[in-house]
Amino acid sequence: DVTYMRDDVFVFGPETAGLPDERLKAFPSESQLRLPMRPGNRSLNLSNAVAVVVFEAWRQLGFAGG
Repeated sequence: DVTYMRDDVFVFGPETAGLPDERLKAFPSESQLRLPMRPGNRSLNLSNAVAVVVFEAWRQLGFAGG
């Protein structure tokens, strides 16, 4: 469970490998998100993952600015 704030920033990596380790180390582990997937299911593509995360943040913020 995540509570989003107005000044949060999202950084997404490539679909194939995600963010490089040196980039991940720039962010504390408690601020990193991972979308859970069921074993054996294909992962979401990047645009779908962005849509899920951004929509949930926007929803929590009451669709502010929309």
